[in-house]
Amino acid sequence: MRRLIAPALSLLVGLAWVCAVAVPAGHADEARFVPWKDVKTPPLALRDLAGRQHALADYRGKVVLVNFWATWCEPCREEMPSMQRLKERFAGERFAVLAVNYGEADTRASEFLKRSSLDLTVLLDPSQDASRAWRVRVLPASFLVGPDGRARYAVIGEIDWMSRAAIETVRRLLP
Repeated sequence: MRRLIAPALSLLVGLAWVCAVAVPAGHADEARFVPWKDVKTPPLALRDLAGRQHALADYRGKVVLVNFWATWCEPCREEMPSMQRLKERFAGERFAVLAVNYGEADTRASEFLKRSSLDLTVLLDPSQDASRAWRVRVLPASFLVGPDGRARYAVIGEIDWMSRAAIETVRRLLP
């Protein structure tokens, strides 16, 4: 049992440390959007806070921002309002935001969402299987998926999703 707990605890401490020092707030130049080099996009099929199943394939034809976050990650919490504004900016266009909660209880994620007045689709990854499949090692970690369902860019650390670079990157991917 100790062999299982120690690595998990070590990963959480490492993620918390990286969250605290990862990237200065507001920094979002073009270089932050690292092209996705893998041929295959990892699977994503998780339940939302209401228990409804969401699969990335359901969003085919849309640009999707997939963001991995946790309530204990301060940079995650700080970037979420800019994701909300990005969602509003592209309202009526083929764009969606999926905020994948990293291993927390649904009540904790739900309470955070209520307190913060965010209207994002939150998916739960209690076992962190999706996080592992997407090779998430640092929070926040975001991925832009094109309308064809292929991951196009990865962004590690907090950014301002309303920056010119972020808006233009999303716009280039829109059908």
